[in-house]
Amino acid sequence: METIPLHGGQLTLEELNTIFTTIPVEFDFIDADDIIRWSSANHHRLFKRTDADLGKHVLEVHPGHSQGRVKKVLQEMHSGQRNSIKILIHYHQQPVSICFYSLHNDKGEYIGCIEVTQAVAEFQEKGSFLRNIKQIFHR
Repeated sequence: METIPLHGGQLTLEELNTIFTTIPVEFDFIDADDIIRWSSANHHRLFKRTDADLGKHVLEVHPGHSQGRVKKVLQEMHSGQRNSIKILIHYHQQPVSICFYSLHNDKGEYIGCIEVTQAVAEFQEKGSFLRNIKQIFHR
């Protein structure tokens, strides 16, 4: 199998796809023109993406009430004023972490951003220490 060279090692295409379809975190790559070019295709997604969303401007897939904030963050990333933003929202009565990270190539040029979304209710549960211990001993 052919491998893909990456900073820190190499993976096969199958391994890379399996990583992104297994972990319960959503990733969306938005290019330098704010166009969605890739989304992790896993069944855990809270905010569904389809192949039809690829090629759309990122504002087309965000609800109207959040578009102004998303637009401002992207403008700040383009200008270099901001490298990331981490917010916590409630979606269907559960806490969700949404982070945008500005991406730059080896020359320091802005090439887009990655949006990372994850449900975090299980991290906020009371008794999480005991839950963690139970997970160690029960598979």
